[in-house]
Amino acid sequence: MAKQGAILVVDDEAAILEVMQLNLVAKGYVVYLASSGPAGLRLLAEKVVDAVLVDFKMPGMNGLEFLQHVHRTYPDIPVIMVTAYGTIQMAVEAMRIGAFSYLTKPLNYEEMFLLVRQALEKQQLVCEVRELKQQVGQENRFANIITNNRKMMELLELVATIARTDATVLVRGETGTGKELLAKALHYASPRAARPLVTVNCTALSEGLLESELFGHVKGAFTGATRDHKGRFEAADGGSLFLDEIGDISPSMQAKLLRVLQEMEFERVGSNETIKVDVRIIASTNRPLEEAIKMGRFREDLFYRLNVIPVYVPPLRERKDDIVLLAQHFLEKFRQKHKKTGRIISSALMTGLLGYDWPGNVRELEHSIERAIILSQGEELEIEHFPTLGKATDDTVARPQGERERLLELEEKYAGVPNTLAMVAQEMGIDASTLYRKRKKYGLL
Repeated sequence: MAKQGAILVVDDEAAILEVMQLNLVAKGYVVYLASSGPAGLRLLAEKVVDAVLVDFKMPGMNGLEFLQHVHRTYPDIPVIMVTAYGTIQMAVEAMRIGAFSYLTKPLNYEEMFLLVRQALEKQQLVCEVRELKQQVGQENRFANIITNNRKMMELLELVATIARTDATVLVRGETGTGKELLAKALHYASPRAARPLVTVNCTALSEGLLESELFGHVKGAFTGATRDHKGRFEAADGGSLFLDEIGDISPSMQAKLLRVLQEMEFERVGSNETIKVDVRIIASTNRPLEEAIKMGRFREDLFYRLNVIPVYVPPLRERKDDIVLLAQHFLEKFRQKHKKTGRIISSALMTGLLGYDWPGNVRELEHSIERAIILSQGEELEIEHFPTLGKATDDTVARPQGERERLLELEEKYAGVPNTLAMVAQEMGIDASTLYRKRKKYGLL
C-alpha cells in the first residue's frame, strides 16, 4: 500500500499504542510510537512527521503541555488530542493552544481516520500556500488573513495562483467576512504590487459623486468643481482598482462602468479628452447578483465582465475552527491597543464564542472582543461582556426541546468545528455509540 503520511502516536499505555499502530499501518500510514511526551518530542526532532495523535492524560508531561511544545517548535504540524477524560472545556483549551481537533476514548477508528486525513490535507495546504507565496515573492502579503480553516487555506492557494494574472476577480461573501483583506492579498501578491491599490466604496457615494470619484472631473464641470480632479481609475493606473460592494451602483453607472471595463478608457466629467489606463479590476459584493439580474437591477453583461474569476469568502459560521484563532488574535491586538495586557478569555466564554453563529462574521467578533476588553474590570472576559452572545445563550437554555430537536440544534451549533459529533456527544453527556443510535433513531444519519 502506498505511503499516506507519517503519524506520531504518543500514549503511555502500550496496548493503546499497539492497536493504534495496527489500524493506522493498515491504512497505509508510517507510524512512530512514543510512550511519553519527552519521547515524542525527541522523535519529532529526529523524524519527518506529518501529524500527531497524543493522549491527554499522561504522567509527567501531559497532552496539553506536549501540545504547547509542539505548537511553539513545529507550528505547521497538526496535533489531534486523544482523551478519555475530556470535557468540552478541555477540548476548547486544547484548540485554543493550537490543537487541530480531539478524539474521545473508546476510539471510533473511522472517525480517527477521517480526522487524520483532514489534518494531513490541511498540513499539505499550508505547505502549498507557503510555496506559492514564495514563488510570487510576497511572503508577507497574506499575514493579515488569520485562518486555520481548510476552505480558507484553499482560497489563499487560489488567490496566490490567480494573483499572477491580470484577470478580473469578483469577491463574494457576506458583510464582515474579510473581502477587502482578500482583495489586498490578491493585489500585493501580484506583479502590480509596487503600483497603487485604490479602493472605492460604492455604497458610500451617491451616483454623481461616484462618477466623479471613478473618472475624475475638470474645473467648472459642475457647481463646486473649482479645479481639475483625477479619478480613481487614473490613480490606479498600473495597479489595481478595488470596487467594494459593486452591487449597490445605479443602472446608469453600471452602463458607464461597463464601457470602461471593456475599453479601459474614459473621459473625465466635463471633458471630451479620452484617457487610457492599465488597471486590474477587483470587485466585491454581498448581494446575490443573479437575483438582481432577474429583477432588472443589475446588468447581466456587466456581471459577466466582472465575474471572470469568482472568489467566495465563507462566513464565520462555516469556518468555526477559525474562531479560537481569531479570538486570540483580536484579544492580543486590543490588549495592546487599550493597555489591558492582563485580559484572557475564559473557557466558558470560548465555548460560547464557538456556539454562536456570528451573523456579522469576523468584523462582529473583532468589535465584540474590543468592546469586552474596554468594559471588563476583571482578568477574564466572560459571556456577560458579550450582550448579543449572552442573549443567544439565554434563548437556547430557555427554549424547551425534545431530544431530536436538541440533536439538530447541537449539530448546527458545532457545524464546521472539527470532530463535530464528538462535541455533540460531550454536550449531551453520552458516548459516541449512543449518539450513533440516537441519530439513527431520529433519521439523522
